[in-house]
Amino acid sequence: MTGKTILIVDDEPTNIDVLKSILKGRYAVKVANNGRLAMRVAASEHPPDLILLDVVMPEIDGYEVCRLLKQNETTRDIPIVFVTARSEVEEEALGFSLGAEDYITKPVSAPVVLARVATHLSLRDRSRLLEELVRQRTSLLEKKTLELEETRMQILRRLGRAGEYRDNETGMHVFRLSRYVEVLGQAIGLLPSEVESISHASLMHDIGKIGIPDHILLKPGPLDAEEFAVVKQHCQIGANIIGFHESTLLRLCRTVALTHHERWNGSGYPFGIKGADIPLAGRMTAVADVFDALTSKRPYKPAWDFDVALQAIRDEGGRSLDPSLAAAFVDLRPLLRETMATYSDLSPGG
Repeated sequence: MTGKTILIVDDEPTNIDVLKSILKGRYAVKVANNGRLAMRVAASEHPPDLILLDVVMPEIDGYEVCRLLKQNETTRDIPIVFVTARSEVEEEALGFSLGAEDYITKPVSAPVVLARVATHLSLRDRSRLLEELVRQRTSLLEKKTLELEETRMQILRRLGRAGEYRDNETGMHVFRLSRYVEVLGQAIGLLPSEVESISHASLMHDIGKIGIPDHILLKPGPLDAEEFAVVKQHCQIGANIIGFHESTLLRLCRTVALTHHERWNGSGYPFGIKGADIPLAGRMTAVADVFDALTSKRPYKPAWDFDVALQAIRDEGGRSLDPSLAAAFVDLRPLLRETMATYSDLSPGG
């Protein structure tokens, strides 16, 4: 037993029995056969650590249960994983927009259920730890607790790498990207505190990849339209994982996760916003992310030549990328080279 409690919400006893048989011996299990009971259990003195939620239920369906739980300050941080026979992209997008962390399609597979439950319990624990560390840093800032600062950064790095390990086994992408963002911020004249915050927040840009199925994320060939629609959900998933917090840093992490695929000409996602309407942190991360994607080997392509990739950044200025940021980035050639060498995919993990 891990000491964690899972709430199963389903109006069909057979479905409940299947999930209980998978989870027994590993987690404590609570059961609710309707949405109203589920909300009472979730808001009780001993709430569950994760909710497995059916969509189709009488009186109040799973989507409405999710919406109400995420609106409630007491229950909004409980991870919700939909367990449903509905697998359409539109259905999944609706669930993610309401705050759900993941989807499991019926009929369920025991290894999939156990893996997803373990992943989201781990992410919740790490998020709680990160939030606590940020609060401690604020209260102890006057004492300049350097050890605490380093601990906070280690947590951010490891959270950022959690998503990267899905399609990049070294996870070095987040370190390169963060350094690219740092030197870009310095080049455009941001305050040191702004540079630090944005470079740290960029570590979390792809945390939402944790919610993208392996058969899509690791596909060696081109994605079809439906698969790409699923991949695009990682921005909203990342924002959901980070959540809403009073912490300025965590709010910035959420902004970066949500907007780093928006494009200057409005062709990006998830919202299609353009130009200066895209937050600066998102625009900076986009430039760094595109460059690192071009210069890195991926399952579907070889790494581009350094100079060819820089020319691509220059060419995309005013199209997909902020023109002033693209121009400033290209001028950082020696620092970009140095960063690539320091954080190569052959480097040991940090």
